[in-house]
Amino acid sequence: MTEILVQAATGEQAPPVTRVVEHPAWPVLKDAVERIRPWQTKDGSIDFTAEGAPARADAEAVLRQVADAVEELSPLLPHDRAYHEALVKDLKRWADGGFEVPDFLDSLLAFQPAKGRADGLQHLVVFPMYTQNGNPDRNLEAVVLRMVWPEWLAELERTRYDNPLFCGIKFEDFTAGYDTNSAVLFPETIAVREAPERFSWGGIFCDREAARFRRVTDAAVGILGLELPEDVAAMVHDQTRCEEAFVLWDMVHDRTHSHGDLPFDPFMIKQRQPFWMYGLEELRCDLTAFKEAVKLEAEGVSQARDVQFAVLFDRMFRFPVTGERVRNYDGLGGQLLFAYLHKHDVVRWTDNQLHIDWQRAPQVTNQLCAEIEDLYRAGIDRPKLVHWFAAYGLVSQYLAPHPGSRWAKGPDALDLTQPPRKLVDDVLPDEFPLSMFYEALSKKLKTVIASTRGITAESAERIAA
Repeated sequence: MTEILVQAATGEQAPPVTRVVEHPAWPVLKDAVERIRPWQTKDGSIDFTAEGAPARADAEAVLRQVADAVEELSPLLPHDRAYHEALVKDLKRWADGGFEVPDFLDSLLAFQPAKGRADGLQHLVVFPMYTQNGNPDRNLEAVVLRMVWPEWLAELERTRYDNPLFCGIKFEDFTAGYDTNSAVLFPETIAVREAPERFSWGGIFCDREAARFRRVTDAAVGILGLELPEDVAAMVHDQTRCEEAFVLWDMVHDRTHSHGDLPFDPFMIKQRQPFWMYGLEELRCDLTAFKEAVKLEAEGVSQARDVQFAVLFDRMFRFPVTGERVRNYDGLGGQLLFAYLHKHDVVRWTDNQLHIDWQRAPQVTNQLCAEIEDLYRAGIDRPKLVHWFAAYGLVSQYLAPHPGSRWAKGPDALDLTQPPRKLVDDVLPDEFPLSMFYEALSKKLKTVIASTRGITAESAERIAA
């Protein structure tokens, strides 16, 4: 990798800078992006007639700082040269066009991180984009990241879990859109004139997932009085182990969206279905990762046991009590997993203490995965609405629907002359409310979960120290 020499204040040469975030141009770029973001509207454009808007010349000057900084940093990242050249052109075209709705399709197509996956490889990414579970507006963002692609993971991808588009990644630094709960970098979020025919990569920040998991799990274990096996307790306090667990979990989860019977597109929300369908799909992918981890553990893959506990604890402790209760499909999946294990006597809540049957947990968790897979397999022969009701039946077998639900009353309570997508309007925002167990847990974990906003491995360690 190219090394950039920075002059020290004495005029002597300082040691070579190889990390983007240590180069003087990075804080300049970051500051310029942060100045632009408040000027932008929801679609990413800048309305120069709005109150508080800058003069166009001022916006152009700040955007030039962004472009100049990218050019200064690019030699550190020769593998991204084509992307950075296209990025500078897109920035210039945005300014020349009067800062209307941004279009960064050319630079998006030039950015191909999945084609050169190498552990520790840096990328400097600048795009107008929204951040999923973060900022809903298409603001300009800048993020420096590193690939997480150890040889053991690369070997599993080559030989068992083919996923050529998946990128495990870690944060180095970021602008405000990532000082949120967002833990993904997806091309679908970027402002472009037209969506590409197909996307060629997708990144998930395993360091944020691991740090968030560790903080919430540690708090939940203490609140619930759960006694962890010694090796599991050690894993929860080990950032590296958790990152390795999450990157393996994410890789298998991601590919599962396009494998099996009746798979969904990962961006399912566009398909206009009841939110329990999204919840079942995300849970199916997680439980597939769990099932594969059980197999891998038997074959001696050291990270596989950690994956199982990451899935169980994140799904049961964090997902149900995170976010709003409006169509919270990830929360629903966590509720379903807990209820299923509880009703099969794997999880017990007695005397204000949680007990888990560690020996039966893998078998019964895989059993739930099989039930969801059977639902999908049978769904191939069903009309859409019949499949939705079958899925509702599976969920409501373990979770109590809201007493005011029309769907809970069955087909006779709905106007079946309407197309299925219209019947989605009859789904309550919180169709399956939290149980009393989760209502109590939510109150006790609320502050902890809020504290994970913008978390990184480094910030988690600083607070722990």
